[in-house]
Amino acid sequence: MDTKHQWLSLALTPGLGPATLRKLVERFGSARHILAASRQELAECSFLRKDSLAGLCDQKLIAAAAADRELQLAEKSGIIILCWDDPLFPPLLKEINDPPPILYVKGAPQLLRAPGIAMVGARAASSYGLQVAERLAKELAGHDLVITSGFALGIDTAAHKGALAAGGNTIAVMGCGLDIVYPGQNKKLHEQIADHGAIISESPLGTMPEGFRFPARNRIISGLSLGVVVVEAAIRSGTLITAHQALEQGRDVFAIPGRIDSPKSEGCHRLIQEGAKLVHNGADILEELALSAPASAPAIHPPAPPLPPEEGKIFSLLEVYPKNIEEIIQAARLPAHRISEILLHLELQGLVASLPGNQYQRLAEPHSSSV
Repeated sequence: MDTKHQWLSLALTPGLGPATLRKLVERFGSARHILAASRQELAECSFLRKDSLAGLCDQKLIAAAAADRELQLAEKSGIIILCWDDPLFPPLLKEINDPPPILYVKGAPQLLRAPGIAMVGARAASSYGLQVAERLAKELAGHDLVITSGFALGIDTAAHKGALAAGGNTIAVMGCGLDIVYPGQNKKLHEQIADHGAIISESPLGTMPEGFRFPARNRIISGLSLGVVVVEAAIRSGTLITAHQALEQGRDVFAIPGRIDSPKSEGCHRLIQEGAKLVHNGADILEELALSAPASAPAIHPPAPPLPPEEGKIFSLLEVYPKNIEEIIQAARLPAHRISEILLHLELQGLVASLPGNQYQRLAEPHSSSV
């Protein structure tokens, strides 16, 4: 088996990308044979660009020194490096056209070989999307599926949180080095995933989260998973790129329907038109993947709990999409002060959420009351 140093030397060679490196492995058989190849042998590879050839032939010492530094930094940071031929390297990821030659892992590397589902969606997600993503992730994680996402704000964050809330496992795929927490608002979540899941990246330590890295990161999210669930996406978004990458990789694509007048649901509806499976709950996904499903799964719109008449009336008027207080007053035909009291009481019971602009919504999954 090749050494981590040899793989790192190749991964850190200027001009040598994952797809080209895979072709070199197919041609020469191993990392050490690639490094030992002569200039003439390498030049005979018609797929090798001039800058890649120059990097392999003229910058061997520079790449080797960079590999030394990387190994030392990873050891100090408690980061595990998995090479393409490592027994722990995820087999599903190996099947894609351009698998990363190196994966940096913080947490439990064995999770990368476990069956999992990717969940992706908009950063600027609606409250409906966030609730559904967290609930669905919780449900799937409860059936021993690893939830994989990209650690971005919005749907990604909700998916990671849902998996952790179920006591399940989650993988965060980063678009930067593992020694950088991005976005910074998710620092606590970063720590939780490192303790109860895995944080991974193909990028060397110290790599900043530049925009062009995220589309490449997305192929790893889909490549690790049995299928990809799209919760919310605009018609032109990085989320749809991930979905189409998943299709190219032979993965199943699932989509959550939303309101027909919501731009955040346009991408999901387009995917459904193109053949993605419409998802109401986790059972739909488990059934499609031929995994065991519960006899009955909770609906996205649960029935109203037993409530006193006035509270039940107000609760029945609410939806998971926000509704303005004026609409509620007009529909309820009760005094405004009484409606405010009822809404507060429902909120304290974890049944309703108040939002900016005097808007209220029923929660897709009621929270247990803390009072």
